[in-house]
Amino acid sequence: KMQINSGPDAWFSEICSSALIRNLQLWEPSFQDYYRMGRSRFTSRMASPNKSHAPCPVSPPSLPPASCAHSALSWCCEWLRCCGGGEPRPRTVWLGHPEKRDQRYPRNVINNQKYNFFTFLPGVLFNQFKYFFNLYFLLLACSQFVPEMRLGALYTYWVPLGFVLAVTVIREAVEETRCYVRDREVNCQAYSRLTARGQPPVFLFITQNQRVPADMIFLRTSEKNGSCFLRTDQLDGETDWKLRLPVACTQRLPTAADLLQIRSYVYAEEPNIDIHNFVGTFTREDSDPPISESLSIENTLWAGTVIASGTVVGVVLYTGRELRSVMNTSNPRSKIGLFDLEVNCLTKILFGALVVVSLVMVALQHFAGRWYLQIIRFLLLFSNIIPISLRVNLDMGKIVYSWVIRRDSKIPGTVVRSSTIPEQLGRISYLLTDKTGTLTQNEMVFKRLHLGTVAYSLDSMDEVQSHIFSVLLLPQMLNNNLVQVPRHKGPTLTTKVRRTMSSRVHEAVKAIALCHNVTPVYESNGVTDQAEAEKQYEDSCRVYQASSPDEVALVQWTESVGLTLVGRDQSSMQLRTPGDQILNFTILQIFPFTYESKRMGVIVRDESTGEITFYMKGADVVMAGIVQYNDWLEEECGNMAREGLRVLVVAKKSLAEEQYQDFEARYVQAKLSVHDRSLKVATVIESLEMEMELLCLTGVEDQLQADVRPTLETLRNAGIKVWMLTGDKLETATCTAKNAHLVTRNQDIHVFRLVTNRSEAHLELNAFRRKHDCALVISGDSLEVGAGTPPTGSSWEVGGLCCCVLAPSRRSCSCPPTDLGCDIIFSDGGNDVSMIQESDCGVGVEGKEGKQASLAADFSITQFKHLGRLLMVHGRNSYKRSAALSQFAVFSSVFYFASVPLYQGFLIIGYSTIYTMFPVFSLVLDKDVKSEVAMLYPELYKDLLKGRPLSYKTFLIWVLISIYQGSTIMYGALLLFESEFVHIVAISFTSLILTELLMVALTIQTWHWLMTVAELLSLACYIASLVFLHEFIDVYFIATLSFLWKVSVITLVSCLPLYVLKYLRRRFSPPSYSKLTS
Repeated sequence: KMQINSGPDAWFSEICSSALIRNLQLWEPSFQDYYRMGRSRFTSRMASPNKSHAPCPVSPPSLPPASCAHSALSWCCEWLRCCGGGEPRPRTVWLGHPEKRDQRYPRNVINNQKYNFFTFLPGVLFNQFKYFFNLYFLLLACSQFVPEMRLGALYTYWVPLGFVLAVTVIREAVEETRCYVRDREVNCQAYSRLTARGQPPVFLFITQNQRVPADMIFLRTSEKNGSCFLRTDQLDGETDWKLRLPVACTQRLPTAADLLQIRSYVYAEEPNIDIHNFVGTFTREDSDPPISESLSIENTLWAGTVIASGTVVGVVLYTGRELRSVMNTSNPRSKIGLFDLEVNCLTKILFGALVVVSLVMVALQHFAGRWYLQIIRFLLLFSNIIPISLRVNLDMGKIVYSWVIRRDSKIPGTVVRSSTIPEQLGRISYLLTDKTGTLTQNEMVFKRLHLGTVAYSLDSMDEVQSHIFSVLLLPQMLNNNLVQVPRHKGPTLTTKVRRTMSSRVHEAVKAIALCHNVTPVYESNGVTDQAEAEKQYEDSCRVYQASSPDEVALVQWTESVGLTLVGRDQSSMQLRTPGDQILNFTILQIFPFTYESKRMGVIVRDESTGEITFYMKGADVVMAGIVQYNDWLEEECGNMAREGLRVLVVAKKSLAEEQYQDFEARYVQAKLSVHDRSLKVATVIESLEMEMELLCLTGVEDQLQADVRPTLETLRNAGIKVWMLTGDKLETATCTAKNAHLVTRNQDIHVFRLVTNRSEAHLELNAFRRKHDCALVISGDSLEVGAGTPPTGSSWEVGGLCCCVLAPSRRSCSCPPTDLGCDIIFSDGGNDVSMIQESDCGVGVEGKEGKQASLAADFSITQFKHLGRLLMVHGRNSYKRSAALSQFAVFSSVFYFASVPLYQGFLIIGYSTIYTMFPVFSLVLDKDVKSEVAMLYPELYKDLLKGRPLSYKTFLIWVLISIYQGSTIMYGALLLFESEFVHIVAISFTSLILTELLMVALTIQTWHWLMTVAELLSLACYIASLVFLHEFIDVYFIATLSFLWKVSVITLVSCLPLYVLKYLRRRFSPPSYSKLTS
């Protein structure tokens, strides 16, 4: 697959002078051999017939030869301009010009890692210590190296901090290793190349199911129809195959090796982020006259796409940072949940209290001596008021929540990609959901054909078949004398009307069967092989491929009524009639659909009659100004849209030969222009788009997914405001919202009128705000203006909202203001990735539009109905469990602070680890109601939106409880003190452990068997460790009756009042969930 013309020396020179394709690895051992062992050993190794080596997948960058007179400074400047800085500029790639070797490409290596070998540890530590919580404990541990500030053994401070950091570093290392392995797997893929000595450009062979490694120009294909299909789901999120066409003059070459013999060049626009457009030209200089062809998006192969059919040959255009896929990729922001921010705020409050207590203690000493040093000592002495176990428990709890979500059998296939924000699922106020493929199945069904005077629905398609039969099959049968027709003196009125209607139906169906980008593909079905199926047009082996499911639905409908698309290539189409007659059409021009134009067209020539016809279909908003005047288009489009149908307007225009030749000359000239090509091409096409004949309207329906209605109703009852985003027109979006029960039947709908400035948007928002229980429908243009207007909270607090005619680039601005609560984005399309990354919580679903949204989301599910359980059950449980866990950790720290000076050494470590860690952490298994109850009563979720489980009120209550219990234990031990100080430690510490275990039991709502094990295990560990704590506790004293009754009294006094208060509260003011459990 490589051409080596002059042996290893020439091949080595070629390596050193060729251009780099950055996505692939260079043959590094060969270069190491050359530089370490010398040129002679390298060439001998390459020339050895006994050793085989894999071909170098691509060429390295142009390196200055040793004999070159270029200065090192100029070469470095040129290299830096290529690889780092400078504005992107248009590029010319020379083919067959050995003397022009100035093409330079950025390195084409995929690197998704956050760190490298040298920045890993500093980067991880910086990301940890930039937050107040971790920085506090680092400074605390470092202060113990100062003798004047040391309070105890160093391990009592460094062991807990080291454990937290070790867990974080190991987790980051595992993620970085996995990322490195994935990147290396992609970077080490080998590709066959076609190149010659001294020729910088590299032609790559890419076979079926291979990933395209760089942005390339499509030159040749092995497919007989002269085209290939491309899978772009990892680029734009769409799973439908895209048709790509090679450069015509290179496709006509006899073999791929002839590419090395021609002299040509490719001129391309500067690198940009637009994956749907491209401007360039291909010029062949060695022909007479020189041939110039315009290059568009149909001639490109973007990196990250996959070849779906045949083998293609392309020339590399852009690499590395200049790739379309790289330029469209933004670094996702690091999401921090609202719960973590609240915990961080509470931590700062504790630190403030710590500072105040320290100042009070120094003030009591009248700031005598070195009072500032005394403040630091008191800060260190009371530092345990901020528990380091809080961060450990919360991080471990997030892992448990993620594991529980993945293991839920009722939502199979759920993936947790961001394990740092599971509590965010319990604080959702807004749900922004895509429509197509998310609420709907993205499976289009043809529903309506409207001709103006008559409409055909599913139950009357047999009439359409009869019209097609009368036009296409009846004349053929008459010619073959297969049907006897009675003679009349003249045609009747009924016959004339039927002929007129039949011809209108036939023209409409033929236009739908020709105006599209659908290609029939034949596959082997086990009985007929692929070649035979394609030759015989086997119906059972035919599959339609297109970039839109709407077009596939239309072509499948024309097949059902008798006009079947059986073949298509780059320049022709074949239709089969009910009588198995093949109608051949030559494709003269194709104008693909774009979001800006909202229409597509095709110019074809009927081979049997020579007639040239221009067919076009598109949205009614643009087609209304193109077709001839009529009085029914706007009304019928509105009627069909109100039924939830996606409407297309189909029209045609007959062209004379001279008219088409004049258009073609102007069109080719416009396509060859490099500057303002899109504008010039659009101007030429618009010269044809005048006074077109309106043929028909088509209506297709996108059916709802399973259980969409009950899921949306559940979310609404839970207090979540649902916004639907769609590109459909206003009437279609409104009908779909009603059909999905996003808007109730008796709910008013306020249509946000089109506004052009902020003052108009403000007035319209005020008009909407005055209405009660009203849904809002707003267009993309108005939303963009309204997003720039600072609205009040009530202006956006709308239960049902439809954003229609919303372009992908505008969807990220549709997120509600951040001060109104957390939002969740739910989508399946790659065009919503930016919106998912900007949201507080992104949920993706694997649908017809690919996996890009699913891969970019924080959570991934398989069906929309699973969203209800994800929020109502797992989101609610995660938030409530973490709230209890964090408050109990704060309680433990303040509770322990009351008697902290009494305990030293292992007692400090043991209290926060083996003695109490398991019971406290077992709270991650607690739940107040069963999952079935949480799904049946979504109103329980509404209580979480106000943040009551973790608030300043609950925080203050737990602090007061801890102060009461800590004081009770401390002063109780002092009152019952008899002879030795070690007895105080034994009594108070034992009461401390027992009270902690009893408080965990008091907090638990539903017991799990692991909770019981944790309680008993912790108590057993403490009893067993008493044998080794003789340094702190008198072992003989704890075996006496005096020790037992003193500990029992202190524990009873500290816990009994709280149990009584809990009983009275549940008796006279029970929480909402307790009513359901009872």
